[in-house]
Amino acid sequence: MNRSIVRTALTALLGALALVALPLQAQNFPNKPVRLVIGYAPGGLGDLLSRLLADKMSARMKQPVLVENRPGAGGIGACELVAKSPPDGYTLVFATSATHAINPTFYSKLPYDAVKDFAPVSLVALTHSVLLVHPSLPVKSVRELVDYAKANPGKLNLGSPQVGTTQNLAAELFLSSAGLQAQVVPFNGTPPVITALRGGSLDAMVEILGPVMGQIKSGALRPVAVLSDKRGAALPDVPAVREAGGNLANFNVSSWNGLSVPAKTPQPIVARLNKELQTILNMPDVKARLSELSLYAQGSTPEQVGDILQADIRRWSEVIQRAKIEVK
Repeated sequence: MNRSIVRTALTALLGALALVALPLQAQNFPNKPVRLVIGYAPGGLGDLLSRLLADKMSARMKQPVLVENRPGAGGIGACELVAKSPPDGYTLVFATSATHAINPTFYSKLPYDAVKDFAPVSLVALTHSVLLVHPSLPVKSVRELVDYAKANPGKLNLGSPQVGTTQNLAAELFLSSAGLQAQVVPFNGTPPVITALRGGSLDAMVEILGPVMGQIKSGALRPVAVLSDKRGAALPDVPAVREAGGNLANFNVSSWNGLSVPAKTPQPIVARLNKELQTILNMPDVKARLSELSLYAQGSTPEQVGDILQADIRRWSEVIQRAKIEVK
């Protein structure tokens, strides 16, 4: 028999066997421990969320899901590790809007492609950011803040954590969307921003809700608006920025967290992981715990994560260019 015919037949047979094996592989998944790699240190918000999900996934999938912290360099090392891991569903990464949407626009070179090297599994939570002012500033709404800034061009300063964080870019986006002549002042972390604002050297700041809830509850800082598309349960009386209307009518910034696996992970395995996550995120105790952390449970399809990622990469790239932020 012609050797080329034999090779063709064997190739077709192997392909057919692979197609049959995929559903069986998914049915048997997982049959060993799963790693959930996170690019942040233990004890932080992302770590607490990861461990909550890992515990629930372990119970449901009857295999240990082990959280592996790989902090440093904006989560780049953790993402690289997962991107280069076998695409078998046994290594997941805790993906965030920072690691997957901002890093590709803020760094000129990355050891991974946030779009091509990963298969999204699902969103898991949203983190709302809030716009805060010092109580002495004579403004109680976004519209009043905009009017104040326009009446005092170049005098308003808005604090945020480090350049390139979601909060920092959200502050830049707010100023450009509102058409304000003001300055974003980055600090090395959240505590010094709070100190500066409370001390009066800043007029306002942008930060995710969790770290500033104590300041809000004590009255030390005044929340003017949340930056997401709607009001949050934690601050139901604080309007969304978009409620100010005008150029801000479509304003919407939320930090998101999700789970991804290496690209080419079999679709049945991705579907299994997605199914488990949707069930977990609908558990009342999980929703309650996320609320305690100032997070909002938010599941999705893998396709929805992909759409959000592409849109965020485009948006943050434009913000970085417009604000003339130096790319690393």
